[in-house]
Amino acid sequence: MRGLLCARTAMITPEESKSTPFIHRTTEYAPPKNIGHWLIGRPLQTADAPHQTIGKAIGLAVFSSDAMSSVAYGPQEMLTILAVAGTQALGYAFPLSMAIVGLLVILTLSYEQTIHAYPSGGGAYIVSRDNLGKMPALIAGASLLTDYILTVSVSVSSGVAQIVSAYPALFEYRAIIAVTLVLFIMLINLRGVKESGVTFAIPTYFFLIMIFITTGIGLFRYATGSLGVVVDPPRFELNVLHPITLFLILRAFSNGTTSLTGVEAISNGITAFKEPRSHNAGATLIWMSGILGTLLLGISFLSVQIGAVPSEAETVISQLARTVYGGRNFIYVAAILGTTLILVMAANTAFADFPRLSALVAIDGFLPRQLAFKGSRLVYSYGIVTLALIASGLIFLFNASVSGLIPLYAIGVFLSFTLSQSGMSHRWWKIGRLKPGMEIVERGSILHYDPKWHLKMIFNSVGAIATGMVMLIFAVTKFTEGAWVVLILIPALVGIFLFIHKHYHTLASRLSLENYGEPPPYMGRHRVIVPISNVHQGTLAALRYARMLSNDITAVYISTEPAETEKVQKKWETWGRGMRLVIVDSPYRLFLEPLLGYIEEMIANRQPNETITIVVPQFIPSKQIYNALHMRTADMLRKELLSKPDVMITDVPYQIP
Repeated sequence: MRGLLCARTAMITPEESKSTPFIHRTTEYAPPKNIGHWLIGRPLQTADAPHQTIGKAIGLAVFSSDAMSSVAYGPQEMLTILAVAGTQALGYAFPLSMAIVGLLVILTLSYEQTIHAYPSGGGAYIVSRDNLGKMPALIAGASLLTDYILTVSVSVSSGVAQIVSAYPALFEYRAIIAVTLVLFIMLINLRGVKESGVTFAIPTYFFLIMIFITTGIGLFRYATGSLGVVVDPPRFELNVLHPITLFLILRAFSNGTTSLTGVEAISNGITAFKEPRSHNAGATLIWMSGILGTLLLGISFLSVQIGAVPSEAETVISQLARTVYGGRNFIYVAAILGTTLILVMAANTAFADFPRLSALVAIDGFLPRQLAFKGSRLVYSYGIVTLALIASGLIFLFNASVSGLIPLYAIGVFLSFTLSQSGMSHRWWKIGRLKPGMEIVERGSILHYDPKWHLKMIFNSVGAIATGMVMLIFAVTKFTEGAWVVLILIPALVGIFLFIHKHYHTLASRLSLENYGEPPPYMGRHRVIVPISNVHQGTLAALRYARMLSNDITAVYISTEPAETEKVQKKWETWGRGMRLVIVDSPYRLFLEPLLGYIEEMIANRQPNETITIVVPQFIPSKQIYNALHMRTADMLRKELLSKPDVMITDVPYQIP
């Protein structure tokens, strides 16, 4: 001990020995290599964070794959609704797609403003928090978190549907395949934003090349009259034709708007971009929207022209590809592979945004604090794992059925769209109240006077009205198909947020030093109780430590066997050094309950200003495997006593080499 004290004293530098209450040091400890480093990479220092940002090209792959991939299932879900009214109703698909693209333009321009107004990210949650208040912010947060979970479930399930289209024998295993892919994406994302972005950029751009080639060739063949129709299309089971009604058109439109999910992703992840962050994020948003709108119109148009039949047995993309390429040849397989990859990669957008958003909500005290901690690779590891587990559960619950999951999808994201645009409208209204040169600093942004605030407020108001109408259409038309689940889930999540926040707030107020008067020096008594199971070196080590705390020491032995009790008494006479030993007989051979009963009695009868400390001898085996051979009584006793007020528990570990 003496040598150890000398060594520690020698480690204090002359600068640190100056009269100051603060000593700032940097640890030289580095995490040792383990199997986790092989899976997710070596740990990164905090100073490496600026080098983990991404540019526009990689950002397009990380944050836009969700939106771009939706062209693989959005048009199909729209056709699924229209098909119930017969082939004549399919002609509405392209006009509806044009309306959806018009909505995309509004959203893109609106979120481009949000990106520059809130360069620290956060999207709808931060905008609502700063402009609309706590409850709208929580609703936006719950909506987006729900949407990100569904993004993973829907996109991966849709990707597996592409595989099943090419290889029908795998249909029964689609849920297992989907969950395996989710866990793979989770593992890649745990490696860090930059590395996951580089990994997923190749399949993303491969998809874009293949889908543009497919669409381009399809349009060329249509223009030259050589496109034809789908050969041997899947069977669409329909017993009775439904009339074309406004409700049917609205249902088809709401299904098609699932293609717009993911537009907000870039506004949530601005901090992942290189400087200038807002400029790079805004440019990436424009690129994404241009690609998404072009593909949505092209695929919708061609799907109607070839007579594609929406079916879970074979996707519309598969029918389009084999019609364009004249069968299931090599280039068809490449197109399906690209589509499958982008659908799986679409989940990566959620894995990039869910942890960031949950961290923001956690920092505000509405989710567990652990979600705000960055892991060894400078990513929010707890959020990534949480997302993977919840999404995997949904996939198993719905057996990876896209049609089963779609009704739960998009309500949340359009609700967040509406709140975000409403918040931005109110922000422009506040800016309009400022005088030129004035500045107001808010939590998420800085307000400056803008002479064009009228136009910007009107534009965001139009966006809020448009997205709000889509949300209502979706909620009404999909209510009986499962949308009611989300309408219950979002308020339930908000309730959980408030419950967590109340706990943190109560805890902080109880621990606060505001208006806290330090109590006078403690002059009370100190009683020490030492539970023992035998008399040996570990027991004596605990008794030596107890004597350092107080002279009032009581050892307690629970007697279950008279013969063993007699041995303990003889040893105590030799080694007890005159300290009292209380022997509690236990006729039912129980240990923990009689011991707790004795301690409860001491607590009930203690004197004022008397503190009780339980000193627990704890055996620490040389190897973890030996833990299974011991009772671990100290752990059980500690768990029972931690909730007792004014009772201290101290472990005295003893090791046997």
